[in-house]
Amino acid sequence: MKNSINEIELWDELRGGSHEAFSKLYQMFINPLYSYSVGITSDKDLIKDCLHDLFVELWKNHSNLGSTTSVKFYLMASIKRKLIRHIDGNLKSFNHHVNYTRDFVEDLPSQESVLILNEAQLEMNIKVANSLHLLSKRQREAIQLKFYKNLDTDQISEQMNINAQSVYNLIFGALRVMKEGLINKTFSV
Repeated sequence: MKNSINEIELWDELRGGSHEAFSKLYQMFINPLYSYSVGITSDKDLIKDCLHDLFVELWKNHSNLGSTTSVKFYLMASIKRKLIRHIDGNLKSFNHHVNYTRDFVEDLPSQESVLILNEAQLEMNIKVANSLHLLSKRQREAIQLKFYKNLDTDQISEQMNINAQSVYNLIFGALRVMKEGLINKTFSV
């Protein structure tokens, strides 16, 4: 019973701001709390962090602490809550990461889909290249300057020595011919 009275007296002194009482409580309970915590989790680093946080919070909030009939049970309940809160938080974070990864992986196309897309892209590239052969030399030049070299209308007109309206006419006419070629499949793949 002497020990209980002693810990309760120390607790009350801690509540009053005594550094000495805080130090004695720390020395009295750190090892039993560590042993108790090992029964909750095997993560020794987490245990050490939570014990450190618990005692830091005790000191920071000493003036707001209530009275207790058992300091040991108060501290055991506090460390258990702290550990469980961290374990739950880590579990939620892990589950979020797993769900995110699963959702991300499900959104990735299959190898078959990638192969089909690549084949379709290759076929389209061949058709477009073949449709370019349906164009006149000037139309082909205007298309290459516009879409392959990314020149604007003024730059194309300057390079081809024609006015801007002629550039529009060449490009519009070329696109019409290419579209008709792609629709009518006037060439083979």
